[in-house]
Parts: sequence; C-alpha cells; structure tokens
Amino acid sequence: MNRKLLGGRLVAATMIAVLAVAGGCRRSRGVGKTLETFSPDYSSQLQQLDATGKLDLLRWPNYTDYKGYVQNFYAMREYRLAWTRDKKPVKATTDTIQLFQTIDRKGLNPEDYDASRWQQRLASLSSMSDDDLAKFDIAMTVCTMRMISDLHIGRVNPQHFDFDVNALGKRYDLPTFLAENVVDSDDVAKEIVKVEPDSDQYRATQQALGKYIDMARANPQWDALPAVAKPVTPGGDYPGLSALWQRLTLLGDAEGDAPQGTVYTQPVADAVKHFQHRHGLEDNGKLGPQTITALNISPSQRIHQFQDTLERWRWLPDQFLKAPLQVNLPEFVLRVHDPETHKLEFSMRVVVGKFIGQHQTPVFTQMMKYIVFRPYWTVTTNIARKEIAPQVAKDKGYITKKNFEVVNAKGEPVSGWTAESIAQGRVIVREKPGPKNSLGLVKFMFPNQYDIYMHSTPATQLFANSKRDFSHGCIRLQEPEKLANWVLKNQSEWTEEKIHEAMFNGQDNKTVVLKQPLPVVIFYATALVAEDGDIHFYDDVYKYDQQLEDVLKKGYPYPWFKEEVKPKTAPGETV
Repeated sequence: MNRKLLGGRLVAATMIAVLAVAGGCRRSRGVGKTLETFSPDYSSQLQQLDATGKLDLLRWPNYTDYKGYVQNFYAMREYRLAWTRDKKPVKATTDTIQLFQTIDRKGLNPEDYDASRWQQRLASLSSMSDDDLAKFDIAMTVCTMRMISDLHIGRVNPQHFDFDVNALGKRYDLPTFLAENVVDSDDVAKEIVKVEPDSDQYRATQQALGKYIDMARANPQWDALPAVAKPVTPGGDYPGLSALWQRLTLLGDAEGDAPQGTVYTQPVADAVKHFQHRHGLEDNGKLGPQTITALNISPSQRIHQFQDTLERWRWLPDQFLKAPLQVNLPEFVLRVHDPETHKLEFSMRVVVGKFIGQHQTPVFTQMMKYIVFRPYWTVTTNIARKEIAPQVAKDKGYITKKNFEVVNAKGEPVSGWTAESIAQGRVIVREKPGPKNSLGLVKFMFPNQYDIYMHSTPATQLFANSKRDFSHGCIRLQEPEKLANWVLKNQSEWTEEKIHEAMFNGQDNKTVVLKQPLPVVIFYATALVAEDGDIHFYDDVYKYDQQLEDVLKKGYPYPWFKEEVKPKTAPGETV
C-alpha cells in the first residue's frame, strides 16, 4: 500500500492544515529566496501533472505515495518551478543530481532516482516546452523526495515484515524541508546528511560500503578458488595457494609477499583464521569447504549486505539508534554500551531462535523494564499443545519428572488435569524455579508482542557452537550474572553480592523493577564494522536480507503499510 508519512510522515490532519494555508496564496516564511526572483507561474502544467500521481519519464512512474507531498510543495511555492531558471538548472539541481549519481555509497540504488537519465534531461533543457519544463521539475521533486525519505526512514516499512519497529514515529515535514533546506541550498549534500541516522555505527557501515564498492569496481573478475574435499591444515598442499594469498591480501586478512609453492604454511593459516573470524566461521585456520565458499563471495555480492543493514539502521527510532543493549541475530552476540558515551563495555555470546519453523527471533525495539530472579518458565499454549501434551498422554508422570507443575490462571496448583486439558489451554504448565529451570536463574524483560526476552540457561555447552540457533525465539545469555550486575549498577541496593545471592539462593520469582528503563534493539546486520575497525560478514540465517531484497526489486511504490495481518511469530517463552 502507499506510504502516507515520511518517518511518521505528515498525518492527514496536518496535511490538510498545511494545504489550507498554502492554498491561501500567502507565501510561507522561509519557503525559498527563489520566489523573489523571476519565476513564472506554471500552475496549469504543475497542477495537471500533480493530479495524476504518475510521470512516464521516471523509471518508476507511479508516485501516488508522494502525490500529496508534491502538491503541498508546489502550493507552498505558488506553483512556480523549483529546479530551473530561464531553462537553466539552479545550483541545487546539479548538486542534487550529483547526489543521485553517487547515492550508492549511502546504500541506495542510483536508478531509483533516475541517476543515468539526468544528463540527457539537462542537455535538453534549453529546448524544452513549458509542459516539458514542468515535467522536469516534478521529476526532480519526486526523485529528491524519494531520496530524502529513503535516507531518513528507509524504503520499506519494517512492519511489512512483521517487525515491531516504529519508523513512523520519526516525524518529518518533507515538503517544507525540501522547500526551505534543499532547492535554495548552497550545499545540498550537507543538508541531506542531516536527515540520516546520527549513529557512528551507521556511518562506519557506509564507509565500509564505499570500500567494497571501490573493491568491486577494481576487481570485476572474481574467480572461484579451487575446492577441497577435506580441510587443509598447515603442512598440507593446496594448488590454489597463490590465488588464495592474493585474495586474503585484497580483503585485508594477509600482508606481505605471497608464499612460494603450494604448501599451506602457518602464516597462510593465520590469515585464513583472521578471515574466518570476520565471517562468523569457526576460526581454526583450516581451509575447509565453508571457508572457500565464503572466500568465493565477491565484493559486489557483499555490497547487498551493507545495503540491507543500512536500511535497517534507518528504520530505528532516534531513542534506539544508540541503544545500550543491542543483539545482532546473525552474529549471535549481545553488545552492551555505555548509555552516555555509547562506547562498548562488553559483549557476550547468545543463543537465538531456530532457523527453521516459526521460531526465528524477529527484529524489534523495546524498553527493558524489569528483571526476574529465579523465574518460573510458563510454557506457551503452542508448546504445551505440541510438545508437552503428547508426552503427558504417554506418561502422566512426565510433568513431575521434568520439574513442571500444572496451575490455573492465578498460578495456583490444580489437580485432575489431563493431556487434553493441557492441549486445549484450560490449564497452564510451568517449570519450577531453580538451576535446572529452562530460563536459568534470571530473565530480563522488555515487554513485546512476541513474548521474547533474554534469560540465562542451564545448557551452557551451546555457547561453544559458532552457529547458535537453538531456542524457540528467546535470547539465551552466556554471562547472565554479568548483565544483571550492569543493568542494576545504578540501583545501589543491588550490590554484586546481593545479585549473586538472589540468583543462587534467593526468593523464587523475585521481580526487580528498573528505576530507569533501558532501550533494547534486536537487530539484524549481516555486514558489521566491529569496534577494532574490522569488517565482519554473517550468513543470512533467517533470510531477512533476501526478503528485503525481494521487495526492493519491485521498485516504487515500496510497501509502507502492511497489506495483510501476518500470523504472530511464535512466542519466545522457551528454552
């Protein structure tokens, strides 16, 4: 469906009010100095074109999702041309076209803004009729609005993918911004930067993207390295050693002269180990099939990962751009940042939802509001029906053996329950607190529609795996006590000793409300710049990148409101 806001784009009532003012033929203060110079009235041409919401000369002709904004923009300007004077482009026009042509370095597609078509249009300006001049002007307006919108809040509403991220909350008056900050600007690029996310991580991702764009252009040929039947270890033979070293050097994982011959030496293994570390692989230095597959992915293919990650950065509301708690799902890592400086304080491994089925952990933002020591695990209706009830049907003693109990809605133990009553949700199954509880000894709550949260786990052996997708959606923590100490560090009554006691010997199901809620971002970045400047890549484990790219391939208008209500992701109250 059509977009109706830019980052919470103007609501309908605001649009009507602004249009009413503009329709009074009184120029708004700050609309633009160009109205003070000679600029004929093109109201008949512009209004006629505006009415259709379609312009055939554009690559993506349908701009009905921006039609109201275009109308408002020209009403504010008394229907005078914005981008030309005397059939010549103004400075903002050529500067903006330059941005269109280099917008790939910001993670967008230049052809979404007709980048390759503008030079011919500029060359034809002097011979254009009034109708053609109006078309040129509207084409510039539409493409510029699209670019500003795309840089500010992204191209696709995250809720289209059933992600709980409120990009609409980033209020922005697009027509006024264009009129007051762009068409008369002496430095359009400087103005456009202001609409982008104010995040060091976002900017670092853009810089890394630029590096890979240059790498892709300099290396259009990316031949596959020779395959191996089994991993090559130091002292072994690899016929493609010279090409391997050259590639590792180009990617920044090796330096120095290429080794002679085909013997896989320790320096080569060390470079491979560095590459593996950057690509989410087991960093053992062995040259196996997975590592060669990753080495064979060209820089031009990696560019898509940067683009997808930048799109998601643009979705984030301002309060979550520098969230102190960030989980990157394809990396299986939680990062904890200082809330003031946003410097990394520590990170830890996590376990996330399974790749298959309905257990993928979604992308969302929420506020952590409380933690619970020694929690119960309340089994969800879905899990109770599919997993618990069949076991109870075979062995009623299963509940006791697995440290479960059956209770009513008030949490009171009940008797007379059956496998059928469990399957139908007429009673509740919960696991008793303690070290063997599936949630471990503490859970961190940021209420959300998915019933997903962070928690400890008795299954600590899973953190040794490089791919850690074992849960039903919740996020298991490698160092839960460390996180509890950090979360409660500003609540003086909760010392490290008291937290340890609460976890191992304290009251069951003890809730501690945070005095200051903490922003949490469950993110999805398959391309990431680490704190040491290294560029990391991860597999598209949930196919979220692929889903995004499939939508973007269809072009404008991109989906902004959900076309249908999708099934809710399976709840995450689980192991």
